[in-house]
Amino acid sequence: MCMTDTISDMFTRIRNANTIKSESVDIPLSKVKLSILKILKEEGFIKEFKEMETDHKQRSIRVYLKYGPLKRHVLNKIERVSKSSRRIYRKAEETNKIFGGIGIAIYSTSKGIMSDRECRKLKIGGELICIVT
Repeated sequence: MCMTDTISDMFTRIRNANTIKSESVDIPLSKVKLSILKILKEEGFIKEFKEMETDHKQRSIRVYLKYGPLKRHVLNKIERVSKSSRRIYRKAEETNKIFGGIGIAIYSTSKGIMSDRECRKLKIGGELICIVT
């Protein structure tokens, strides 16, 4: 199976696992995905993630999902914005807060992948990868 947008695939796997309130989900490894997961962990949307090696010498990431009291979802929505068919870029002054600061936007910038908060602090823009609430 040929995967054209691996980041969308990662979001779909996380979304599906979150819907059925799964403890964890496995995702094929890439540096970009690790950077995105690092931001999700720092912002408190996931519990933990770690690199794993499967029996076929294929490396993957196991993402441990986070839930609130009574198994309530911490991650309500994770939405891919910029796609391979339609790239969305934002200037530094256009990196607004998501839902008044409750959610985050993740950008791919010239200085690496970072959250909207870091983009505003460094006054840089970039490609809007996703919005998380």
